[in-house]
Amino acid sequence: MNHIASAFYQKGKEQPMSQNQYDVVIIGGGISGTALLFLLSRYTDLNSIALIEKYSDIASVNSHGRNNSQTLHCGDIETNYTLEKALTVQFSANMLTRYAIQFSDTNKVLHKYPKMVLGVGKKECDVLRERFKIFSPHYPGMKLLEREDIAKVEPKVVDGRTEEIVALGVLDEYTAVNFQAAADSFVDNARKAEGKNINVMLNTRVDKIEKANGSYQIRTDKGSIAARFVVVSAGGHSLLFAQSLGYGHEYACLPMAGSFYFTPQLLNGKVYTVQNDKLPFAAIHGDPDILVDGKTRFGPTALALPVLERYNLKTIPEFFKVFSFDKGVMKTIGGLLGVRDIRNYMAKNVLFEIPLIRRRLFLKDAQKIVPSMKLTDLSFAKGFGGIRPIMIDKANTKLHLGEAKINPGTGIIFNMTPSPGATSCLANGEKDMRSIVEHLGCQLDEAKLDQELK
Repeated sequence: MNHIASAFYQKGKEQPMSQNQYDVVIIGGGISGTALLFLLSRYTDLNSIALIEKYSDIASVNSHGRNNSQTLHCGDIETNYTLEKALTVQFSANMLTRYAIQFSDTNKVLHKYPKMVLGVGKKECDVLRERFKIFSPHYPGMKLLEREDIAKVEPKVVDGRTEEIVALGVLDEYTAVNFQAAADSFVDNARKAEGKNINVMLNTRVDKIEKANGSYQIRTDKGSIAARFVVVSAGGHSLLFAQSLGYGHEYACLPMAGSFYFTPQLLNGKVYTVQNDKLPFAAIHGDPDILVDGKTRFGPTALALPVLERYNLKTIPEFFKVFSFDKGVMKTIGGLLGVRDIRNYMAKNVLFEIPLIRRRLFLKDAQKIVPSMKLTDLSFAKGFGGIRPIMIDKANTKLHLGEAKINPGTGIIFNMTPSPGATSCLANGEKDMRSIVEHLGCQLDEAKLDQELK
């Protein structure tokens, strides 16, 4: 078996691998893959774990701050969540918060901003008032904000507005996350595990996964390694690997790209809007950008693009492999376009990408949050925005909008999309960790996990 010259996580340091057989190999160095690496290194008795990332940095694709909304989703202001779903999301968010406070430089990972979901007009205001009655007992920090209360927190939201408004707000909690910093921290802490071989291989592309002799052979551009268990957390590429092994052919991948716009600092915190329950896409919101000082970022738009990574045209051929257009895909897309709200939304988001007209069109949507916003305030956030791989359930001809995971029970797991995104990295990683523990018969320190993260 070949030895791989592995690029260890310390940037610029390379040395030959000490072994080619691992207990677990994780493919994908984003927030999900690195969270699992940390969990396995700290809470199990597994001795050898490797993580493979094709790029030179950890979390450089969708987990990078420029490619997501940097939001800690807690279920309190996401109006498309039922209470049951919201409490599950709250638990996931609390795990990440507890981790960041205990194991990282908290100020690099977590950020405090006021946040609110804004209701505009009587219908939306009634929805939020009723929601407050149901949700506030479970969210002690939640406040019902009337117009004058909103004005104290976000004056630009009120200025120049005549419609009835109300908001559900959380004013003194962690609300934003630098997910790349969190992923870096996961790797740093995993490598501190005593008596364990934790190998992080950067600049290493996985070409093929094969099952042989009771383990998996992972063939890369630098050689081959073997693993007793494999977890693929590589977005849309996870489905590509799954289908190469005969799994997941009931799914197709529809990559949805989100773009953003910058303004001067018009908001002090995060302002979300009420979700249209007919649309399976995120409602527009405004956020302070933790990477760009003095700017508010508005978005996202939502546009289906034939790539698995934003701004990476080399992933076009890979898209066509996992899109796998057939009758099920055609019926699903036809059903979506048959809904007027979805059809109009998708058409508008195509126009949002056309340079000569996109600012003017987006301005109208953004003015729902800041009525006094001017066209000159808006600039397209070039190079910002990622891809969310949405799964199409071909057999049932519908979008699979929640967590997308394929676990055939054969010692390999494929994660396409966590729900509600990066916030659930530790909760999703715990599920995978438990599957690994059951399959390999290793030990899990439940007491330590509960004490530290729950």
